[in-house]
Amino acid sequence: MTPHASEPTPSASPSARPGMGTILIPGGAAFRVWAPFASGVFAAGDFNQWSPTAHRFTREGNGCWYVEVPGAKIGDEYRFVIMHGAQPALWRKNPYASAVINSSGNAIIHDPVFDWSGDNFQMPPWNELVIYELHVGTFNDAPDPGPGTFEAILTKLSYLHDLGINAIEIMPVSEFSMDYSWGYNPAQPFSVESALGGPQGLYRLVKAAHVLGIAVILDVVYNHFGPGDLDLWRFDGWSDSDHDGGVYFYDNTRADTPWGNTRPDYGRGEVRRFIRDNALFWLNKYRLDGLRFDSIVNIRNRNGNNNDAAGDLPDGWNLLQWINNDIRASQPWKITIGEDLQNNEWITRDTGRGGAGFSSQWDAGFVHAIRRAVISANDADRDLPAVRDALYHRYNGDAVQRIIYTESHDEVAGGKKRVPEEIWAGHADSWFSRKRSCLGAAMVFTAPGIPMIFQGQEFLEDGSFQDTVPLDWARLQAFSGIHLLYRDLIRLRRNWSDRTRGLRGQHINVHHINLADNVLAFHRWENGGPGDDVVIVANFANRSYDSYALGMPRAGRWRVRFNSDWQGYSADFGSHLGYDTTTEDDPMDRMPVRANVGIGPYSVLILSQDHT
Repeated sequence: MTPHASEPTPSASPSARPGMGTILIPGGAAFRVWAPFASGVFAAGDFNQWSPTAHRFTREGNGCWYVEVPGAKIGDEYRFVIMHGAQPALWRKNPYASAVINSSGNAIIHDPVFDWSGDNFQMPPWNELVIYELHVGTFNDAPDPGPGTFEAILTKLSYLHDLGINAIEIMPVSEFSMDYSWGYNPAQPFSVESALGGPQGLYRLVKAAHVLGIAVILDVVYNHFGPGDLDLWRFDGWSDSDHDGGVYFYDNTRADTPWGNTRPDYGRGEVRRFIRDNALFWLNKYRLDGLRFDSIVNIRNRNGNNNDAAGDLPDGWNLLQWINNDIRASQPWKITIGEDLQNNEWITRDTGRGGAGFSSQWDAGFVHAIRRAVISANDADRDLPAVRDALYHRYNGDAVQRIIYTESHDEVAGGKKRVPEEIWAGHADSWFSRKRSCLGAAMVFTAPGIPMIFQGQEFLEDGSFQDTVPLDWARLQAFSGIHLLYRDLIRLRRNWSDRTRGLRGQHINVHHINLADNVLAFHRWENGGPGDDVVIVANFANRSYDSYALGMPRAGRWRVRFNSDWQGYSADFGSHLGYDTTTEDDPMDRMPVRANVGIGPYSVLILSQDHT
């Protein structure tokens, strides 16, 4: 690469003050920016009446520029003025800015101080996590103009805590173009979206969640930036026929993504550090408890294809390894989740064995099989072997390495709908939609893995997700029984009453599968024994059984801890079935004993034994 001609510029060794972006110093602020092809850089802002030449940076000799500005203070707005030969001056925001007025406005010198006193949060063990994915702009949006905010979420945290949620995963909040967005178009990767409440809003959300024992996981986007309001595009004025986007982006053959031609250059050291710094920034500055990396298949492969070796991006792969290694070295209790959706166990394999090093990954194999099983219109089309395989599936022998769900932002938008709506379009509140969507939810909370639900799923939110349409909280009252069903499932999953410890364990045995009747049963356990062994019976057919025989792992009395057909969940459910049962000394299903259970249509039973 050959830079355009540039005027001579003073050069010096790097400053003794480390760091990129804004560095607060006694009596002012310093700035450091990477602009390798700039011919001159200046700081303009409130601190110098926006003079484009008053504070000139010194070239440090490593592509970076540095300046100290006496009198600059917290709250001042500013920009960098970048010269590139004879081109018009470029007024750019600081790429590392923690706050901006908006995606097209000025950067702000941000106050890094926040009162974290009283924040003694400890991350729950990963096998006990129950994740609630939410979109800040629609989760609890007021009728006022503009999207919902971090502040609005605070009023619902106690609700989530009562539901049993101990981790929220928030969709991306980096500053994006306009005020309404899913968040997957980051324009300013280090800034918190101003329309959502900015840095202070995120600080307060994390601290308030921690007080209630709720972890906060953030979705981050490194497979592309922008493309709207993207100051990183031709940041220092340089581009050529091969690098249309300039220093931050790959050449044109590798820059293309489904979201624009803005894939970062994972092979350039400064860009790699920018992304790695961003990941650690969220964990350190905001005390976040984990990160979910969006579409990493588009970081490791230019075509987003697991089977396209020619399109592999080794620099993207080892960047992910570097980030995960740094997080493990400093904060090993914080979870990193990869969205790859290619059933690739290398995503969650240790970096020392060549893997990417993620703690867990979204499991496409689970969501598709379970959704098909409950959405299919005809009972004859329910593929129980696929359900069985989905229950067994895991990565590298570790169930915690997968996130399991039936709804996520990807599964309920872009032509897809909420599960109840998929079951019967326009009739999401029907008996069929309620029964079968709850059947799918029961699979989520009883299968090995980390369960996740999407906002509003617990009160039968219908339609499709849209970033301008708030959750309809009136449905919580209308479907209070469905909400109760979710709460009961979550509490059983977390073993609140010390009767279902096995649901947190690694072990599963799908010991009964009846293709003719569409009934499946499986045994879950951690160490085994009363209060640990759990048996789940799932009826995927529109018929009930007064007495259905199946094998059981231990002799004695088995009590029903959950019956999805209980009328307390809905008046038109049929709670006359779902009784406690005692085993008979007759082996069945390769189990030492058998028992009879009663189960309603499209229903799930969870049974365990009392402690002796």
